[in-house]
Amino acid sequence: MNPATSASDPFRSVAPADALAGLWHGLALPDAALGHVRLSGADPILPSSFAIGAAAQASLGASALAAAALWAQRTGRWQEVSVDMRHALAEFRSERYLRVNGGPAPELWDSIAGLYPCGDGRWVRLHTNFPHHRDGVLRILQCAGNKDAVRTALGKWKAEDFEQVASDAGMVVSAMRAHDEWLAHPQAEALRGLPPVIIEKIGDAPPEPLPVLPPHAEINVDARPLSGVRVLDFTRIIAGPVAGRTLAAHGADVLLVTASHLPSMEVLVIDTGRGKRSCQLDLRDAEDKRALHKLLHGTDVVVQGYRQGGLDKLGAGPEAAARARPGIVYVSLSAYGHVGPWAGKRGFDSLVQTATGINGDEAQAAGKTEPVPLPAQVLDHASGYLMALGAMAALHRRATQGGSWHVRVSLAQTAQWLRSLGRVPDGMATPDQHIDEISDLLAIEESGFGELTTVRHAAQLSETPAHWALPSVPLGTHAPEWLPRGSR
Repeated sequence: MNPATSASDPFRSVAPADALAGLWHGLALPDAALGHVRLSGADPILPSSFAIGAAAQASLGASALAAAALWAQRTGRWQEVSVDMRHALAEFRSERYLRVNGGPAPELWDSIAGLYPCGDGRWVRLHTNFPHHRDGVLRILQCAGNKDAVRTALGKWKAEDFEQVASDAGMVVSAMRAHDEWLAHPQAEALRGLPPVIIEKIGDAPPEPLPVLPPHAEINVDARPLSGVRVLDFTRIIAGPVAGRTLAAHGADVLLVTASHLPSMEVLVIDTGRGKRSCQLDLRDAEDKRALHKLLHGTDVVVQGYRQGGLDKLGAGPEAAARARPGIVYVSLSAYGHVGPWAGKRGFDSLVQTATGINGDEAQAAGKTEPVPLPAQVLDHASGYLMALGAMAALHRRATQGGSWHVRVSLAQTAQWLRSLGRVPDGMATPDQHIDEISDLLAIEESGFGELTTVRHAAQLSETPAHWALPSVPLGTHAPEWLPRGSR
C-alpha cells in the first residue's frame, strides 16, 4: 500500500523526489536522468491539506527532465535541471498573477459560476464560463442569471438529480461527493490502478530520432531540446494549453488551432499563448479540413483536449493522424478518463475537485462546513505538465523504437495521483500568497495584447534555459502553415 493512503497515517506524504521518480519510472525513461535533477523547498507553501507543492514540483520537474533526456539523445550529454517548489506553485497560478498593461487581467469566472447548496443539503458546482453552458444551466433552472436566483432554484433540486439532468443536456455540473462516495462510484472503479500518464502504441513506423545537434562549441545558441519539433495544439482553457506552452518553452514550433465559432477566455489565451503561433480553421469546412491534413503530414505531436471522439468525427482522431503521419505522437486530455461510464462526460478542474472529494476534504481540514477548493487549479496545471511529459517520453520512444503513440491524461487520474502523494498536517493554516510576494518570479514582456506581467517558467535547465521566443497573440494571428524546421 502506498504510505500516502495508509489508514493508520493519512497525513504521511511522499517526498517530491520520489513523486518525480514514480512518474519517471512509470514511463520507462532512463534512470540516469534522475541524477541530474535538483528540487528545493517543501510543503506547505499555499493553504492546502494536499501535497500540492510536491505535485507541482514533480510534474513540472519531470517534464523538464524529459526535455533534458531528449537533449541527451541529440547531443550525447546531460544537463542539470532544478525546480524550486515556491516557483513551481507560482507557475501553477500563472493565470492568477497575470497583469495586462499594469492592470488586472480580464475576469476569469462567470458571475454565476461556483458552489451552491441544493434542497437535499448537498452541494453542486456550476461551470458557466462559456455562454452556451451558462444559458443551458439557466434553461434547466428556469431562473434569472444572478446568484440569488440560481441559489433559490437549486434549493428545489437534489444535487445528484441536477447533476444528471444537466450532464444529459451537455452542461458542466458536478455534485459534491465525499471521497468515500467517489471511491464507490463506477467511474472511480474504472480508473482504479491507472497511472497518471498512459502511453499506447497505435501504429507502426520506423525509428525516428530527432536530428543530432552538433558539439557544444559549434552549437547554435538558439538550439533547444525540442528545436525542429512541430506541435499542433487543439486545446482550450488551462490543462491542454499549458502542455503546449511547456513544449514551446523547450523550443518546439507550437501552432495553436482554434475556430472563430468556438468560445474562448481571453485571460487564458493570453497566459497560455506564450511561445505559440495561432491560426484558425473551421474543420466543418472542406477547404479548412484539407489545410489541416496538410499540417498533419508535417506534424510531430498533436495535443488535444476535446471530448472523446470529438476530433475523430472531423478526421483528426489519433488513428487517422497515425495513418496520415506514421510516427506521430498524439496526446489526449479528458476530464474523467477514457474508460468508464463518465468517459464522455464534460468537466473542468473545479468540477473534478468537487466530484472526487477534494473540496470536501479541504473543508474538513479547514474546519469549515462549506466546500473549500484547492488554492490553485492544481489538476489543470499538473495535467498540462503530465501531458508535456508524456509527449516527450513518446518522442524518446519514437527515436529508439519507432511507432506512432497515443498519450492519455485525465483530470480525474491526476486527482487520483495527487491524493496518492498524501496530505500535509496543518497545511490549511498556511497564509495565502499575494503577487507582491512572488515579484522575483515575474517577467515583463510585450505581446499582442500589450505589456504583460507573467510568471517565468519554474524549471531551470543549465544549458538550454526554458523561455518563450514568441509573445502571446490574438487568436488567428498566423497562417495555418509550418515554419521551416530549425527556424525556432
